Amino acid sequence: MKIDGLSYRSVWLDADGWSVRIFDQTKLPWAVEQIRLTTWEEAAHAIRSMQVRGAPLIGAVAAYGVALAMRTAPGTLDAVLEALNETRPTAINLRWALDRQRARLHNLPAELRAAAAYAEALHIADDDAETCRRIGENGLPLLQEIAARKGRVNVLTHCNAGWLATVDWGTALAPIYMAHDAGLDVHVWVDETRPRNQGAALTAFELGAHGVKHTVIADNAGGHYMQHGQVDIVIVGTDRVTRTGDVANKIGTYLKALAARDNGVPFWVALPHSTLDMRVRDGVAEIPIEERGGAEVTEMTGRTADGRIETVRVVAAGSPAANPAFDVTPARLVTGLITERGRTAANEAALLGMYPEKA
Repeated sequence: MKIDGLSYRSVWLDADGWSVRIFDQTKLPWAVEQIRLTTWEEAAHAIRSMQVRGAPLIGAVAAYGVALAMRTAPGTLDAVLEALNETRPTAINLRWALDRQRARLHNLPAELRAAAAYAEALHIADDDAETCRRIGENGLPLLQEIAARKGRVNVLTHCNAGWLATVDWGTALAPIYMAHDAGLDVHVWVDETRPRNQGAALTAFELGAHGVKHTVIADNAGGHYMQHGQVDIVIVGTDRVTRTGDVANKIGTYLKALAARDNGVPFWVALPHSTLDMRVRDGVAEIPIEERGGAEVTEMTGRTADGRIETVRVVAAGSPAANPAFDVTPARLVTGLITERGRTAANEAALLGMYPEKA
């Protein structure tokens, strides 16, 4: 996608051919800054601190982290894989990418591991970009059908599932970008997505850079707009989907699904194959939910009127805060899944029909 007229992926090799470049998402939207990763520890920090976030992008950066480690210390493979796997517990793409590197490198001589690791990381990145492009193509007809009936299409999305969360295109935003590029009158209600405001900061930034009409709303406003017929469809991304179709996504997604069901609004989830976890059946009981620091709830960072970036406390002094980063939407509330292979129902039989090799 493009920033200031230049095309970028969200992770790429630097001109030296071995170090890795990412955007520091903790600085967006106030500043567009790149970070150069030169060690696997720096890659791990980028994932843990959410300088990169979004399940597919986390996996790709972790894969490059393995490559950075193999460049200087090929004998540390198992230790590096274990350490990277512990950086974020909920997004299954992380483990998927590391398992890919493990399978590729484990039986190779040490002197061959670096080249193989870089090749595998690039393959993972290329696969994600192409997968997201196909998700866009498969989700586009949903928006075209609404446009044919109503003219304007109002989409509600939660958190950020655009190209900043993937290698390119995005998952939930890919159909929106394609609809905009095809000339559809598409407008997006962007949930702010407290407590880290990925919607207000990242989704709004992306959509604005692409020229897509959008409006940022408070997280609790979505149900109101659904009640008044101003939301035609909800499309969200996901960090993990179980074999039965349960969906883990950013905290607050479950409430949007409940409101969508109550108001007859289609609730679609966009995901790549790397986000499927066929080992898990009951998402609520089995998916580990990351509990992040309370400061993300008690404090907010923004730009002051005179241009300074400041962090302020917004919670009464002495009050503690809980901060589960994700919740699980049961499959019964999901209208369907948008994948790179097509659209399907959110249940075990449909997923096994779409991905028989994962049985």
